[in-house]
Amino acid sequence: MADITYDTIPHPLFPLSRGEVEDAVELLENFFGMEELNFGLRIVDDGRIANVNSAYLNCTGPTNVLSFPSTEDGKGDEQGNLGEIVLSVDTLNREIKLYGQNPEEHFVRLLTHALLHLMGYDHGPEMFSITDSAVESVSPDLRLRTRG
Repeated sequence: MADITYDTIPHPLFPLSRGEVEDAVELLENFFGMEELNFGLRIVDDGRIANVNSAYLNCTGPTNVLSFPSTEDGKGDEQGNLGEIVLSVDTLNREIKLYGQNPEEHFVRLLTHALLHLMGYDHGPEMFSITDSAVESVSPDLRLRTRG
């Protein structure tokens, strides 16, 4: 189960409520069968993610999402903790508008991508295929819950 913390007040134009974020997380946990595993999800603004990006990855500026796995093999630590995800609501909001993305779908895509990194996946065809499958499976269910 995810431990979701909000280190920011989302941008006023951020298209997802706290309930929608929690619904997306729950649907992805079900998709991946994560009953015995947990992870942290920190919702932040661009300033905070830029600080994390600089401090831990030596990169400048904000990004959309960062993953910090607790183990290299993606199986989680002794307590079943996979690690932590940090996601910027500011960047997510910009990308939705820039790319003309559906808000729920883009959020699910970023969160899936980050979860797969926690589970030990690297970029490549397998990761991209699983991400697409999760988006195709979870996004319609999320839209039904949110627009119901």
